[in-house]
Amino acid sequence: MSQFHAFGSAIVRYKIPALVVIAFIAGFALRGVGGGTRTVAPAPPSEHIVDQAVKEWTCAMHPQIRRPGPGKCPICGMDLIPVRQEPSSSEDQGARIRLSPQAAKLAEVQTVSVERKRLEREVRLVGRVEYDETRVKDITARVPGRIDTLHVDFTGAVVRKGEPLASVYSPELFAAQEELIQAVRSSRELAGSSLSSIRDTAPLTVEAAREKLRLLGLTPAQVEDIERSDRPDDHVTISSPLGGVVIEKDAIEGMYVETGMKLFRVADLSTVWVKLDVYESDVFWLRAGQAVEFTGDAFPGEMFRGRIAFIDPVLDPMTRTVKVRVEVPNPGGRLKPDMFVRSIVRFGAGAERTAAMPLVIPASAPLLTGKRAVVYVAGSDTANEFEGREVVLGARAGDFYPVVSGLAEGERVVVNGAFKIDSAVQILARPSMMNPEGGAVTPGHSHGGAQVKHGAAAAGGTQ
Repeated sequence: MSQFHAFGSAIVRYKIPALVVIAFIAGFALRGVGGGTRTVAPAPPSEHIVDQAVKEWTCAMHPQIRRPGPGKCPICGMDLIPVRQEPSSSEDQGARIRLSPQAAKLAEVQTVSVERKRLEREVRLVGRVEYDETRVKDITARVPGRIDTLHVDFTGAVVRKGEPLASVYSPELFAAQEELIQAVRSSRELAGSSLSSIRDTAPLTVEAAREKLRLLGLTPAQVEDIERSDRPDDHVTISSPLGGVVIEKDAIEGMYVETGMKLFRVADLSTVWVKLDVYESDVFWLRAGQAVEFTGDAFPGEMFRGRIAFIDPVLDPMTRTVKVRVEVPNPGGRLKPDMFVRSIVRFGAGAERTAAMPLVIPASAPLLTGKRAVVYVAGSDTANEFEGREVVLGARAGDFYPVVSGLAEGERVVVNGAFKIDSAVQILARPSMMNPEGGAVTPGHSHGGAQVKHGAAAAGGTQ
């Protein structure tokens, strides 16, 4: 004890730093101060404590590492662990593995039955309101002439069907009216002719003159007015062929127009189209006739409804989307072209529980690698035995995947713990999620560390 008293005096006198003091005391403790020197028996060599049945050692973090004896992992430096050898019965070969009850409990393995059920999915889309192209009309000049009067002189004006848009003076149309009047007069005068050929030809001439005026843009009512008045009109009125909104106006009062020149464009907004952009991964869920709900920023909280009328057969290579057209009734013209909308399309398949309904598994069941999907199926005869099986899945619908092939109705698949089971399978060098061929993988292989978190725990519990 005198040594401690002397050391304490030295600390006070020379103010030795605290860390040096702690290290000095630890050295004394290890050497056994005042108690003599104690020797520690050397540890037995590792080969004396290792089960002679162990043939391979692996790394818990890198199960692709295989060594014939203990040592360090060449990748991470961790101690290698023994690989327990399982019975070589035929039922345990391939992608099968049997867990002990303790290992299954530790892995929290849960299974559910493969079943047929209705799939439901919500696809959220964005788009905008557009004109109904079938309800847009261009009003053009049927004859050359001069616009003397514009009855609709601004874009955006609301017009009714048959409402006058402009009055045009046309010498050509004036001459055609004169032809009709002369044909009608001649038909009356020749009605009493003794020659049957003349009597039969006169009505045909009148009808030809009427048809010419109709082709020049006059309505049947206007043609009747000309015949009744027995004098030509020096101006012709251009009327709207449908009710709607004037969305383009090229006509200017006083301008001369040629045949075919566009004067107005009128759109009927009682029905509009909503064009939605659908990503190619969601096109699978859409069908013509499906109900669609959408909202717009102009009417927050209000839901509008329509039905899918057309799905564009061509994909836009720039946006990787497909245009979907929804026809929407628009009473009062509340929805206006170019408004942005947000849509929800709800898809459901298999309303009745029939054989046509798809087989489904929960989304947590498959292990996905990008190219393959693997599920672990519980054995029907042996408890805690699982078989890895590659399956083909359809597009995900909410919390489920439809099964295209690889599973049968009633089989039980692992929905919790499948990743841990696959880690154990990897350590046993059997076919697994990332190594479908099985066997030991060469060190440094890119997919060797995919199951690093659960490999050791799962491997230690296999039988």
